[in-house]
Amino acid sequence: MSNFFTDNEDLMFALDNLELEEVTALKEDDYKYAAEFPHAPVDFNDAIDNYRRVLTEIGDVTGERIEPRSRTVDAEGPHFEDGVVTYHPLTQANLRDLRNAGVMGVMLPHKYGGLNFPNTIYTMMTEMVSRADGSLQNLFGLQDISETIYEFGDEEQKDRYLPGFASGEYDGSMDLTEPDSGSDLQSVRLKATQDPKTGQWHLDGMKRFITNGCAKVHLVLARSEEGTSDGRGLSMFICESCPELVVRRIEDKMGIHGVATCELQYNHVPAQLCGQRKRGLTKYVMSLMNGARVAIAGQALGIAEAAYREARKYAAEREQFKQTIDKFPAIYDMLARMKVKTVAARTLLYHTTKVVDLRQGYTHIVEHAKDAAAIPQEARAAQKKYSKLAAVLTPMSKAYCTEIANQVAYDGIQIHGGTGFMRDFNAERYYRDARITNIYEGTTQLQVVAAIGGVIQRVLEPTYDELAALPYDGALDRMTSKLADMRTKLGEAVEFVKARKDSDYQNLMARALVEMEIYVLVGYLMTRDALKDRRREALAEKFVIDAEPEFEARRLLAMSGDNTTIDRHWEITEY
Repeated sequence: MSNFFTDNEDLMFALDNLELEEVTALKEDDYKYAAEFPHAPVDFNDAIDNYRRVLTEIGDVTGERIEPRSRTVDAEGPHFEDGVVTYHPLTQANLRDLRNAGVMGVMLPHKYGGLNFPNTIYTMMTEMVSRADGSLQNLFGLQDISETIYEFGDEEQKDRYLPGFASGEYDGSMDLTEPDSGSDLQSVRLKATQDPKTGQWHLDGMKRFITNGCAKVHLVLARSEEGTSDGRGLSMFICESCPELVVRRIEDKMGIHGVATCELQYNHVPAQLCGQRKRGLTKYVMSLMNGARVAIAGQALGIAEAAYREARKYAAEREQFKQTIDKFPAIYDMLARMKVKTVAARTLLYHTTKVVDLRQGYTHIVEHAKDAAAIPQEARAAQKKYSKLAAVLTPMSKAYCTEIANQVAYDGIQIHGGTGFMRDFNAERYYRDARITNIYEGTTQLQVVAAIGGVIQRVLEPTYDELAALPYDGALDRMTSKLADMRTKLGEAVEFVKARKDSDYQNLMARALVEMEIYVLVGYLMTRDALKDRRREALAEKFVIDAEPEFEARRLLAMSGDNTTIDRHWEITEY
């Protein structure tokens, strides 16, 4: 028997030690929903017990049913013929199992049939689903679509769509990318026109690389304002599958084979405006992307966990020179690094999801209050605080978790040796599935662009003050002394780069600064966790020891530049 929750001590540690009391009270409106909905928790203990019960159930579903099907799904994938996508029977069975478990509306409110769980718990499910089958997460993870309708749609749209999403009757897709737009969503050209007599909107144009583009319900970014060419002319629309919405083909991909990635043609497709005109990119997609960053980070973490476990199992069984290879220093060093990287990524991710939950909770209070004058100042201050933190943490988490997943999957193949290159083992699938995670929903380079502002502004300094003030002793005290020194050097590097007053130089050094910030933050978080469980001290120490030279290399890079730095880089690329 394999349960992907109860067999993961680190994931259970996260649930037990994240201190989600404030998050849960916000989500449940101080537990007022219990009087109206029979499954709503009456207090925090009731809520955490419910989270644990559902996570255990999903752990069983992912470990016992979904994972054993994953190799067949990867090998055979969905079928496409005459414009119709048919998912593999085992993918359909996976979705049926998740529907039966009642987790297709994890974050939706009770009134729509959802579980009303925080993003943190949903991300834990995301991690387990991805560990079992990375491609299935691209279907399970599209729940952000229903969240967007809940946040920005009108009451009629909420009543029309959200119960169907919660029950699993509806699936969805985010139709953003176009053949010529890619990451530059400001250049989206799919046209939205409104009939002046009826008020009906219609969509015309193309979309490409659309995950689950065969869905029943589509969120579509389209140009609604004639004569515009930037993000201010874009709006968000809801449309449903219909004969006018044509799936032209599905992509033949390197990995994530279980889900269809579609090219779509809109031939005057009827649609509804979601939210306000001209806010599609500037507000709605930005909100959607914040959730997507966390979701992909969770997907990458699940793949990394699977790759590490497969490598550890193989190394413990494979004999060379009359002993199992996990006894060789070169191999157990790789395994130790893979483990520490995976734990470090998980530590950062769930710190981030808690901040995201707090931001969402306080934002809901501020933006949905009937009387703005009655909003407590504490709620306004909390919204501002957590919005700033989430703006830097979500791209950092997406960048770090996805890069770690690629590294761990790469090392997993190396530990398998030649067999890891063969399709007889799962290692090569994890490698293929991990590769997309630091590309879609914003490449690592774009995450750096999103995070660097917060790094320059030193948004995380209050967090460091809180973490540095904890009562460390022994080895932990020595580690936090190292981290304090790294923190000081990070501040110096930031000031050095700022002082250059050269935007090209600042952009060139942005990744070094963001990665330095990640090393400091994760180091503090891991030493904090070691205070709660001393068995984690070795993990924290290994992370800090490995991070020191990496940090120093980036510091030297950031502080070595002058006005010729940019020219030298151009010379190198043109050599």
